[in-house]
Amino acid sequence: MSERKVLNKYYPPDFDPAKIPKLKLPKDRQYVVRLMAPFNMRCKTCGEYIYKGKKFNARKETVQNEVYLGLPIFRFYIKCTRCLAEITFKTDPENTDYTMEHGATRNFQAEKLLEEEEKRLQKEREEEELNNPMKVLENRTKDSKLEMEVLENLQELKELNQRQANVDFEAMLKQYQELEEEQRRKEQEEDEQEMKAMLEQAQNRRLLPDSDSDEETAKPRPNPTAQSKPTDILQEDPQPQSKRPRTESWERSVGKLSTRAQLAGLVAPRKQKPDPALENSLGTPGSTSSTGSVPAAPAATSSLGLLGAYSDSEDSA
Repeated sequence: MSERKVLNKYYPPDFDPAKIPKLKLPKDRQYVVRLMAPFNMRCKTCGEYIYKGKKFNARKETVQNEVYLGLPIFRFYIKCTRCLAEITFKTDPENTDYTMEHGATRNFQAEKLLEEEEKRLQKEREEEELNNPMKVLENRTKDSKLEMEVLENLQELKELNQRQANVDFEAMLKQYQELEEEQRRKEQEEDEQEMKAMLEQAQNRRLLPDSDSDEETAKPRPNPTAQSKPTDILQEDPQPQSKRPRTESWERSVGKLSTRAQLAGLVAPRKQKPDPALENSLGTPGSTSSTGSVPAAPAATSSLGLLGAYSDSEDSA
């Protein structure tokens, strides 16, 4: 199997390149090329603007009987993007540019006109100096005077700028250093003040009294349910603070258990069953007057005995 990419080809010994037929093509043949519009133009048919850089599939041909210094000149055919009218332009190697032929007009370009005017004036001056040596001397004196005037104007502008903007760099650096030192000093002062405030706050915390000590007096709390009318405040006789009994801290938290008046309402008298002997004695006639108050005595004695025993147990606790 032969190689796919062959670099050398076989030539037979009787090969004669002169016998190869040559392809005869017309000199004005056209090629299809892809190009961009070299300048801004406007179509004469519809007035559509075609901007520089617009891409076209153009036909290219060589212009016959037109050569610049041995360089051929090419012509390009494009179509308007709106009306499909044919527009042609060709190369201009003399000015390294393109020239419009027909179908559109080139837009105004001030820079190109200025360059053309400068070239025309330079060319006329060279022609004058070529035939007139006095004109050469006159042009040289004019150029030297113009150069001196330009230098004087430049010097005046420099002096004016120096007068208006006289910048002292050493003073600027000194001022900047002073500002930095002032800012650093302020920061140090602020840090010292903050440290002093923190130390004072810590000392005040150490000197504060203990809030959980037994010597602290209890603040009286108002009882909103005890006062039914706003005028009751005037009728009350408040006890002075100096005569109030001192209460211990454990009594405020747990409460006082040795008061019999508070526990009197909590203890209920125990009901005892009636004795049948007493019922029989009560049922006999003539004995009601002497024994009318006998059944109440045991109940009263029992209730008093219970209260005394309960209070003694609380005191012992």
